[in-house]
Amino acid sequence: MQVMAQRKEVITMTEIPIKGDIVDNTTGAFYSFFDIPAVTPAQVNKLIADADDSLEVNIASNGGDVFAASEIYTNLKSFPGKVTVNVEGLAASAASIIAMAGDQVNISPTAQMMIHKAWTVTQGNADDLEHDAKMMNSTDQSIVNAYEQKTGMDRNAILKLMADETWMTAQDAVDKGFADQILFVDETVPQVVNTASPVVPKAAVNKLLNLINKTKQIDKPQLTKNKTEKPIPSLKDQKLAILMGKDDENHGD
Repeated sequence: MQVMAQRKEVITMTEIPIKGDIVDNTTGAFYSFFDIPAVTPAQVNKLIADADDSLEVNIASNGGDVFAASEIYTNLKSFPGKVTVNVEGLAASAASIIAMAGDQVNISPTAQMMIHKAWTVTQGNADDLEHDAKMMNSTDQSIVNAYEQKTGMDRNAILKLMADETWMTAQDAVDKGFADQILFVDETVPQVVNTASPVVPKAAVNKLLNLINKTKQIDKPQLTKNKTEKPIPSLKDQKLAILMGKDDENHGD
């Protein structure tokens, strides 16, 4: 009898830190000279180019240049492998745009997201100001595109959140669709065990804690992107999905 050994596939994950201000490549040279934390499209694009299977984007940033963030967002969205985003601290302004590039967006229970309308400093006559106002409105609509694609929310509702400068706790971000789950434990830390019986993986722990958290929100209607009500799997089915290592969204497929 021939016995064939199963070889476990090794997936290589490349970490991309989004820490400090988000700036364009030229401004990045200034930040680098003075050792000020910043991230540029060139830095991120190099990491993406050298990546193999998947990306892990770790965000703790107050934001920065909208167009630099747009370039980073576009390149992350274009990556053929899985992109996992972890909001570790604050993902504000332009940093929240980058967060929307994740196939899976995790947020620490102590982290926050903040979104608002774009702003700039301008001067000139009435024509100049009117021109800049149109440019800012166009920029806001571009930002809405990223939020809308991730959350499925109505564009006017998103613009209202931006106009109000909305700060979201981890639960708020999940409820509104800006994040997929609250990261209760760090799944990336190696789980070293010394036991003769199986140990529950940290990914399953996160899923269970999110399941418990979702049951507290069970009375809130869940709508799909076409505004139809989304069926909520039974608690038993969701528990089985976790134990079988399946995502809630894929259960029953």
